[in-house]
Amino acid sequence: MRLPWELLVLQSFMLCLADDYTLHGPVFIQEPSHVMFPLNSEEKKVKLNCEVKGNPKPHIRWKLNGTDVDIGVDFRYSVVEGSLLINNPNKTQDAGTYQCIATNSFGTVVSREAKLQFAYLENFKTRTRSTVSVRQGQGMVLLCGPPAHSGELSYAWIFNEYPSYQDNRRFVSQETGNLYIAKVEKSDVGNYTCVVTNTVTNHKVLGPPTPLILRNDGVMGEYEPKIEVHFPEMVPTAKGTTVRLECFALGNPVPTIIWRRADGKPIARKARRHKSNGILEIPNFQQEDAGLYECVAENSRGKNVARGQLTFYAQPNWIQKINDIHVAIEENVFWECKANGRPKPTYRWLKNGEPLLTRDRIQIEQGTLNITIVNLSDAGMYQCVAENKHGVIFSSAELSVIAVGPDFSRTLLKRVTLVKVGGEVVIECKPKASPKPVYTWKKGRDILRENERITISEDGSLKIVNVTKSDAGSYTCIATNHFGTASSTGNLVVKDPTRVMVPPSSMDVTVGESIVLPCQVTHDHSLDIVFTWSFNGHLIDFDKDGDHFERVGGQDSAGDLMIRNIQLKHAGKYICMVQTSVDKLSAGADLIVRGPPGPPEAVTIDEITDTTAQLSWRPGPDNHSPITMYVIQARTPFSVGWQAVNTVPELIDGKTFTATVVGLNPWVEYEFRTVAANVIGIGEPSRPSEKRRTEEALPEVTPANVSGGGGSKSELVITWETVPEELQNGRGFGYVVAFRPYGKMIWMLTVLASADASRYVFRNESVRPFSPFEVKVGVFNNKGEGPFSPTTVVYSAEEEPTKPPASIFARSLSATDIEVFWASPMEKNRGRIQGYEVKYWRHDDKEENARKIRTIGNQTSTKITNLKGSALYHLAVKAYNTAGTGPSSATVNVTTRKPRKNILAQKYFRDSSDISPVHSLSPPPNDHLHTNWYHYVDSNLP
Repeated sequence: MRLPWELLVLQSFMLCLADDYTLHGPVFIQEPSHVMFPLNSEEKKVKLNCEVKGNPKPHIRWKLNGTDVDIGVDFRYSVVEGSLLINNPNKTQDAGTYQCIATNSFGTVVSREAKLQFAYLENFKTRTRSTVSVRQGQGMVLLCGPPAHSGELSYAWIFNEYPSYQDNRRFVSQETGNLYIAKVEKSDVGNYTCVVTNTVTNHKVLGPPTPLILRNDGVMGEYEPKIEVHFPEMVPTAKGTTVRLECFALGNPVPTIIWRRADGKPIARKARRHKSNGILEIPNFQQEDAGLYECVAENSRGKNVARGQLTFYAQPNWIQKINDIHVAIEENVFWECKANGRPKPTYRWLKNGEPLLTRDRIQIEQGTLNITIVNLSDAGMYQCVAENKHGVIFSSAELSVIAVGPDFSRTLLKRVTLVKVGGEVVIECKPKASPKPVYTWKKGRDILRENERITISEDGSLKIVNVTKSDAGSYTCIATNHFGTASSTGNLVVKDPTRVMVPPSSMDVTVGESIVLPCQVTHDHSLDIVFTWSFNGHLIDFDKDGDHFERVGGQDSAGDLMIRNIQLKHAGKYICMVQTSVDKLSAGADLIVRGPPGPPEAVTIDEITDTTAQLSWRPGPDNHSPITMYVIQARTPFSVGWQAVNTVPELIDGKTFTATVVGLNPWVEYEFRTVAANVIGIGEPSRPSEKRRTEEALPEVTPANVSGGGGSKSELVITWETVPEELQNGRGFGYVVAFRPYGKMIWMLTVLASADASRYVFRNESVRPFSPFEVKVGVFNNKGEGPFSPTTVVYSAEEEPTKPPASIFARSLSATDIEVFWASPMEKNRGRIQGYEVKYWRHDDKEENARKIRTIGNQTSTKITNLKGSALYHLAVKAYNTAGTGPSSATVNVTTRKPRKNILAQKYFRDSSDISPVHSLSPPPNDHLHTNWYHYVDSNLP
C-alpha cells in the first residue's frame, strides 16, 4: 500500500510524462527595456513590454523599485498580455525601475530591470543678463546655464538674431552649452542668446540675451593658448559606442588644435574630427582604442596640453547560458553559466525569483550551481544573474525532477538478438524509471546468476562472453524501484561463426597484368553475407573504378576480387571484409607492382664548357625493379623536341648518378633531362634542368654552296648559304669573302659583320665580262677567325650580245603553225650567246604586246604554234645571255595558211521507232613533227 503523497506525486508525474512536450515553466519572449517618456507627449500613455510563454499560461505581475504594482488599487495601471500600461504617467509617482515577474505551476522567473524616465525641459529662470565687456584680442566665455531638465540636450547660440556659426575662433560646447571665442574682434560686438533643445521632446527654450561690448582701454596683446574646454581626466566608454572628446583654447593669435595619443600610436582611422578639430569622435569604441589622449593647443606664443584617459568597459554578455534539465529523483544537478564583461562580472542565483544561497545540498560558487541528491522540492525555475556596474543580464532554465516507476513501453528489449558461437553479446535493459531501479534477469523461468561469463552492469545491461549454443533462449529483464516493477523479454539466437577458408595472398606482379585475389568463406547459410574490399584503407567503389576492379565468384561463399590491367597506382594493401548479422572478419594481402622506373629527380648542370656539360641527378622510384641504365636527352631552341646526346661514360648504369655530355655546340642554350630504364621498360623523363648556355669558341662550320655569277657589267656576284645560328659558336659572327682572278696569287678580302649576310657584289671597271675568279668564304666571331670554305670558280657578269642574228626566214606550215630560221651573227660578238629570243605579233596587234619564245644553245630554228589562220604575222630574232638581249634582227613577215574545211560524215542508225543522225568531225592530219627544244616567254616579262 502506497502513502498518499506517493500516489499524488506519481499521478502528477505520469501526467507530466504524458504531455512533456507542452507543459513547461515560464520563458521570456520579450523583456522590458528602458523608456524615456516625453513629459509633454500627446499620447499620455507609457507601455513597458513583457511577453512570456509557458504551459500552464503564466501569471504576470510587475514591481516598481522592488515593490509590487497593485493594478487593483491604482486605476492608471493595467496589464495587457503581460505588458504594463500606465495611463496619464506622473513624473513623481511613476519614474523608477520596473521588473516583470512571470509565474505558473512550474515556478517563477523575473525579467531584467527597465528604467522609466521622463524627459522635460523647463524655461530659463532669469529674464536679463549683465553686459560682458572685453578688450579686442582677448578670449571670452559666455555661460549658457541650462534650466532644469531630464534627457539629452543640444546647444546653439544666436548672435544678433542670427545663428552663430562655429569656426576656429568660435566654439559651442555640447557638454556645458557655453560659447567660447578664442580672440574677440570688433565684429563680435552684439547680443548673444543661448538656445537649448531637448533631443527627446524636441522642446526648445531661449535664454536671456547677453550683450557683448568692447572696452576702450586698448587692444589685448598676444598671449599663449589657454585651454578652456577639455575632456575629463577619466572617460569610461562602453564597447561599441561612440565617444566624443571636446577641446578648445583661448589665445592670441587664435590657437590651432591637434589630437594625439600619448603612447605614440596613431589614432584609429575611423576617428573623425569636427568644428575645426575642436571635437574628436571615435565610433564603435573597442579595447584597442582605450588609452591616454592629448589635445594640443598651439600658437606663435606657445602651446598648452590637456590630457584624459579613455577607459574601456563592457556590459556583461553571455558566453554560456543555462539550459532546462530533466533529472531523476536522487540524482545530482550541475549548472554553469559564463559571461564576459569589463569589469569582470559577478554572479548570483535565483530560484523562482528569490535569491538562492549555499546550504546543505546546494553549493554555489560564482557561475556554478551544484545540487546533490535532488528531491521534489528542488523543482522550479532557476536564473543565473551576471552583473557589473554597467549592466545586469539574466539566464533562465527549468529544473524538472522525475519520480516514476519502471516503464518499458518505449524501450522494450530487442525481440531477437543474434550472436555467433564464441562471441560476446550485450542485451540492453533501459526502462524509464526514477529513481534508478534495481535489475534482475531470468533465462526462461530461472533467475540468472552472474559468473565468469555472465555479468549484469549498473545500467541493467546483460553481458555474455564466450557464447555457446546452450546460451540460446528467452531472457527477461525485471526492473524495480519505490514506485513499481516492470519487465521485458527478448530472445537470444546463437549462430555458427563465419570463417575464411581461402584468404587473399600477397602477390608480386608487373604493370599490365591481371590477377584475382581470392576471398572464400564458410558461414551459416541462414544469414545474409556481404563482401567488401578496401584498398589502402579506402572502400573500393566498383561502379566508379570498374575499369580495373571487378567482384567475381558467383556464389554466396566467395567474394573474389579481379584486378585488370594493373598499374603502379594499384600497389598497396587489399583487405577483404566479410560481414553477417552476427560477426565481421577480414583478411588482407599486399600487392607489389613492378613497372618502369619513375622519373629521376633534381637534374642539375654542375659545370659547362663550350662543348661539354657535367650533370648530376637523384634516382627516382625504381618501382620494385632495379634501374639498369640512364639516358640523357637535351633540348635547344633549334632542336625538334628532345634528342638523345652522347655521354661519358657512353652507357650509364643504374648506379651512376653523374655523367658528362659531350659534342655540344658552343654558345647554345641547353636544357637536359634524364630517363631511367629497367628490365620492364623505359620510365617517364625527369623534369628539365635549368637552362644554361655553353661557352663561346672559334667557329668551325663554313658556309655551304658558295657560288655566284650574273649581275651587271663590271660586277662579280658571290653568294652562299648562311651558317645556322646554332653553329656560329659565339657572338659577333660574320663572314670573310676572299676572291682573286683565276691564276693570280693575291687574294682580295672583304669582311661582312652580319650573321645574316648571304651575298657580296664586287664592282670595278677593271673586271672583264665573264672572267673566271677563284672564290672562298670564311667565318669569324668574337673568339677569332674560323676556316674558309673550299675554293670554287665564279664568273663575273657578262656583256649582252652586240650583233644581231642574220638571214631571217619564216614559212607557214599550217593554219596554226609557222617555222622560223636564222643564222648566227656574221661578225664576232663581245658577249657569249646562250640562245635566241624570237618575238612575234599579229599585224592587227601592237608590237609592244608581242609574244616571245626562247631557244637554248646553238639552235637556229624553232616552230611557233597556236596561231590564227589566214593572218599576217611579223617576226624578229635577238641573241641573249645572262646580261640581257642583243640587237634585233630585221623583221620578216609570214601569213598562216587558210583553215581546212570540216569533213562532215553522216551516218544513220535506225531502230523500231525513229531515225537519229550522228555527226562526226575529223581533225586535219598532223603532218609536221618537230623535236627542237624551246622556251615560251611572255612578252610582258622583263
